[in-house]
Amino acid sequence: MDRTPVTIAYVREAFGWGADVVVSAGPRGALGQIWRLDVGPASYALKEIFAEPPSEALVEAELAFTRRAAEAGVRLPASHPDRSGRHLLTAPDGTWFRLHDWIDLRPVELTARTTPRELGALLACLHRSAPATALEPGGGPPDPWYDRVPTTEAWARAATSGAKWATRLADRLTGLPELCAAVAPADPADLIVCHRDLHPENVLADPDGALVVVDWDNLGPAAPGRELARALFDWFCDGPADLDAMRDMYEAYVREDGPGRVTEPADFSMLVASRLNFLLVQTGVALDPRAEPRHREWAEREIDEALRILPTPRQLADVLALTRALARKSR
Repeated sequence: MDRTPVTIAYVREAFGWGADVVVSAGPRGALGQIWRLDVGPASYALKEIFAEPPSEALVEAELAFTRRAAEAGVRLPASHPDRSGRHLLTAPDGTWFRLHDWIDLRPVELTARTTPRELGALLACLHRSAPATALEPGGGPPDPWYDRVPTTEAWARAATSGAKWATRLADRLTGLPELCAAVAPADPADLIVCHRDLHPENVLADPDGALVVVDWDNLGPAAPGRELARALFDWFCDGPADLDAMRDMYEAYVREDGPGRVTEPADFSMLVASRLNFLLVQTGVALDPRAEPRHREWAEREIDEALRILPTPRQLADVLALTRALARKSR
C-alpha cells in the first residue's frame, strides 16, 4: 500500500485493530483506489478517495438508500463506521477513507442470455425501492452533470492539444450538435434516488454469480427512464449496439415493475451528458502537468474508452425505435 506508516497506524487505531493488518491493492476507479485489508479472519475494502470527499449529507443518503436496497434484495458491500461512529475518515496526511465489506468479485459474464434479464431485474428492484426526491443530498437542484453538456468552447484546449487522442476527439466533436440536441433537464416530478453510475465496473458478480452493486458515491436524483437508457448503453453498446441484449434487459425491467420507460429522445440526456462531462474532465487530467503520473495515465486510458463508446445519433434512434416497438407490443 502506497501509504505512510502514520496513515496505516491511523486506520488501525480508528477501527481498533492490532498490528496484524495485511494490505494489498484492489481495483481503482475515477474517484478512488480500493485496498484490501485482511484483519485476522475478516476482510475489508478500504476506499482511498482521490477527489473531494462526499458530504455528510451524501453519506447519510447513501446509507439510507443502500439499506432500503438491501432490504429489497440487492446485494451490496456494507459500510462500516469506525469506533467513533464515523463512516468517512481523514488521515493525518489529508487522505480520505471509507471502509466496506470485502466481497470477492469478478466482471459479469455477458455470454449467457440470462444476464441482460438479471440486469433488468436488478435495476427494476433498485428503482422500486428508491424514494422520490427532486434535490441532491443536503439540498440543491439536481447535478447538471447528468443533464447539461459542455459548451463548444470547453473542448477547444483538448481538441487542439496535440495529444495522441486529440484528432479522434476533434472528429467526434463535429457530430456533437446532433447528439446533444435533445439533452434537457428532467421533470422534477419524475425524479427518484438513483445510483447514477451502474456501468460494468460497478455491477460485479460474486463467486456464486450473483450480481453485486458497488460504488454508491454518485447517488442522487434522476429520472428512472434516463438511468435505464444509460444502463442499456453502458452494458450493451461497446461499439455496435447489441439490440437483442438491450431488448432482453428492457423487457425484464418492465416485467419486474421498474417505473422508468424510454419513450423520447430526451430520455438519453443522462447518457449523453454524463459521457461527455466525464470525457472532458479526463482530458483535463491528462493535460495537467501537476497531476500525479498515475492519474494522468489512468485518464489517458479512460479517454480512449470514452471516445470508443460515445454513442452516435443513429444508435440513439435505433434504441428508441426498439423501446417504442416494445411499448406498442405490450398494449
